[in-house]
Amino acid sequence: MTDLVTRRAALALTGAALAAPALAQSFPTRPLRFVVPFPPGGTADVLARLAAREMEAGLGQPVVVENRAGAGGAIGSEQVARSAPDGYSLLLSNIASQAIGPAVTRNLPYDPVRDFTHIGLIAAVPSALAVSSTSPYQTLADLLAAARQGAGRIRFGSNGNGTSSQAKLEILKAAAGVDITHVPYRGSAPATADVIGGQVEGLIAAVPDIGRNDRLRLLMITTQTRAARWPEVPSAAEAGFPMLVASNWFGLSGPAGIPPAIADRINAALVAGLNRPEMADRLRDLGAEPNSMTRAEYTALVASEVPRWAAVVSSANIRAD
Repeated sequence: MTDLVTRRAALALTGAALAAPALAQSFPTRPLRFVVPFPPGGTADVLARLAAREMEAGLGQPVVVENRAGAGGAIGSEQVARSAPDGYSLLLSNIASQAIGPAVTRNLPYDPVRDFTHIGLIAAVPSALAVSSTSPYQTLADLLAAARQGAGRIRFGSNGNGTSSQAKLEILKAAAGVDITHVPYRGSAPATADVIGGQVEGLIAAVPDIGRNDRLRLLMITTQTRAARWPEVPSAAEAGFPMLVASNWFGLSGPAGIPPAIADRINAALVAGLNRPEMADRLRDLGAEPNSMTRAEYTALVASEVPRWAAVVSSANIRAD
């Protein structure tokens, strides 16, 4: 009986292996759902809609973007993690929901690596440190000098408690030895409005959100070398803060267990679309370079970012609540 069961199991596995390429070849046969775990209008939403349009061309089916915001990206992420692993439910995975969120949120209902099939990188964009264009602070050195004159003198907005913008502010404070008051907002738009209005002195946010606002002055970009799109702005490394060289990465993931052949098909459509000349130019305008990351490479990126930001969060005692 045992031999019979073993033979049947082996035959079942063989049949599944043989069926996988055929399944991938016919995939997809209906629209795909692409969950963005943030509100419309921000960098995450913009990149998701660009990627969705490109994947539609490569897959031959609509890719419907659905915003499921809340809890720093955890609500939409959990929803996808619990979806059927058939390739039809996808997530805009990102630094917030997959790396910083697990460090700042107690009892997160998913594991950022094990509970997902990570498919590919869409874009990695830097952040910028910005003040109002009418601010007396012309350089980062000016701002830090003012911060050293007294606690609470300088206030910085962020996208919210436990976000990457707060984490980067905490890194800057520790490295520069200054006390800057953190003021959390619900996204970069209200924080930007208060910087312009003078309620806070500055903010750190992704460059697609603030890089084109002529009412802001960028003092630093979190890159190793100066960004081609903003050549007049010093890089973090150049400003003496190499520990702030960091990107806001956004990628494509699905629930754990998506058949590899299907995940490879989605990755191929994504990479081909991202590297079309028109799309490549659009990404560069947002401060990102087009990429050709494999599934394994993107999985490795996510896995490496989890401990990095856990260490930052722990040292700064950052909490989402």
